[in-house]
Amino acid sequence: MRWWLAALVCACAAAGESRVADAAKRMDAAAVRALLAEKADVNAPQMDGTTALHWAVRGDDVAMAASLIRAGAKVDAANRYGVTPLWLACTNGNGAMVQLLLNSGADANAAVADGEAALMTCSRTGSVDAVNVLLARGAVVDAKERARGQTALMWAAAEGHAGVVEALLKAGADPHYRLDSGFTAFLLAVREGQAEVVRAFLAAGEDVNRTIEQPQVTGRKLNPGRGAPRVGTSALHLAAVNAHFELAAMLLDAGANPNAMGPGYSVLHMISNVRKPGGGDNDPTPRGSGTMTSVKLVRRLAAHGANLNARMTKRVNFGLTSLNTNGATPFFLAARTGDAELMGLLAELGADPLIPNVDGSTPLMAAAGLGTRSPGEDAGTESEVMGAVRVALELGNNIDVVDQNGETAMHSAAYKNLPGVVELLASKGADIGVWNRPNSHGWTPFNIAEGYRFGNYKPSAVTVAAFERVMLAAGVRPEPYRKPEVGVNSDYRRAKQ
Repeated sequence: MRWWLAALVCACAAAGESRVADAAKRMDAAAVRALLAEKADVNAPQMDGTTALHWAVRGDDVAMAASLIRAGAKVDAANRYGVTPLWLACTNGNGAMVQLLLNSGADANAAVADGEAALMTCSRTGSVDAVNVLLARGAVVDAKERARGQTALMWAAAEGHAGVVEALLKAGADPHYRLDSGFTAFLLAVREGQAEVVRAFLAAGEDVNRTIEQPQVTGRKLNPGRGAPRVGTSALHLAAVNAHFELAAMLLDAGANPNAMGPGYSVLHMISNVRKPGGGDNDPTPRGSGTMTSVKLVRRLAAHGANLNARMTKRVNFGLTSLNTNGATPFFLAARTGDAELMGLLAELGADPLIPNVDGSTPLMAAAGLGTRSPGEDAGTESEVMGAVRVALELGNNIDVVDQNGETAMHSAAYKNLPGVVELLASKGADIGVWNRPNSHGWTPFNIAEGYRFGNYKPSAVTVAAFERVMLAAGVRPEPYRKPEVGVNSDYRRAKQ
C-alpha cells in the first residue's frame, strides 16, 4: 500500500474513532450519554487533537463536562494548537467550569503555546470568580506571556475589569512592572479610557502622575514602537491624547500635574492635534470616550493652574509638518492646525498670542502653513486657515515678521498651497518688499508655489496664479527659481544642527 494511502486510511480510522468528540461538538448530550454507556473512547481526538471535553467546555455545558470527566476524560488534553479545556473555560469566563476542571486535576498554571496562562485569559474575559479560583489553586499572579511580556493584571486593566484588577492586586500582583514600551498596568488602563480601573488603582495607592519610563530591568531597553508615547509621558497626557477627556478631568481632580512636561510638552500642547489631526498619513482621530468636550477640558486645565504660555522644550513633530515646535506654545500649535476656536479660547483664558518658537516663527506663520510638507493632508482647510490667520492678526501678530530662516507668512501660505490665504495676506497689507525674498533654502514664496519645497517637487498652479496676481498688482514681476549661491543651504543646515 502506498504511504499516502496508508496515511489516509489511518486518518479516516482516527476520525471514525472520535465519535464522542463529534457528538460533543454537536452539543448532542443524549448521543454523548449513549456513547459513554457503550464505553466509547472518551479521549479519542478529532483530526486537530480536539477532544469531547474541549467541545463540552467550549459549549459551556458543565453537566456534559462533568460526565466526560467521570468517564475518564483527560482534563489537561491539548489540541495541536496547545489549547486545553481550562483555557477554553477561561475564554468563556465560566467560573463553575474552571472550578470543575481544577477540582479534576487541571494545572492552574498551564499555558498555551505563546505563554498565555489560564489566569491571563480569565483576567482578560473578566471573570472574578474564575480568577479567584485560579489564585486559590496556586496560579502565578505575575506570570508573563512571551510575545510582549504582559501580565494578567495588564490584561484585566486594559479590558476594564476593575473587580479582577482588585483581586489580582490583593493577591500581590506587581502594579509597577513595566513592558518594554514603558507602560505599567495603570498606564494601559488610562490609555484605553478604563475609568473604573483607574479609580481602583488610585484607591490602591497608585501615583496619579505615573509616567512612561525606561524599564528598570538589566538588559531590557525601551522599545516603544512607531507612534508610541515618549519617555516622560504622564497618565494625564495619555488620557488627553486618546480623547478620554472625562478621564483626564478625573485625573486632574485626583491631583495630576497639569504642567507636566516630561516628553517635552504639556497636555495643552497636545489638544490641538487631538482636535484636528489632519488626514492622509497623519494618525487618525482617536476614538475617545465620555461626553466631555476638548473645550471643557481646556477650561478645566486652566482652572487647575495649567500654564497657558508653556513653551515646548523639544522639537517634536505633531503630524507630518516640518515646523519647528521647539519653543511653541499651545496657542502657536492651535494656529498650526487652523483652529480659530481653540486660538480664541486660549486667548480668552489669558494666553499670549504673540509668543514665537525658537526660530522666531510667529503664530501667524504657523496659521498660514509654515512647514507644511503634505498640502491637503495637514490639518486646516483653506477656509479654516483663513479664519485662523484673521484671529492671529486681530490679536496683534505682525504680518511682516521674518524668522531666523528667512520665512514669512507668505512663504507659509505658499507651503500649504492656499491661494486664498496669499490674497488675504496681501489685502491685509503684507509688505512685498519684505516677503518677496529668498528664505534660507533660496526660495521665495513664488518659488515655493512653483514646486520648490521640502520633499518632492510639488507645484501648485492655483497658488502660482494667486502670487502672480498680487505681485503684478504691486508692480513686481514674478521671478522663476534661481539656484542660490554656494553655501546658502549648507549654512542653513549648520544653523539647524
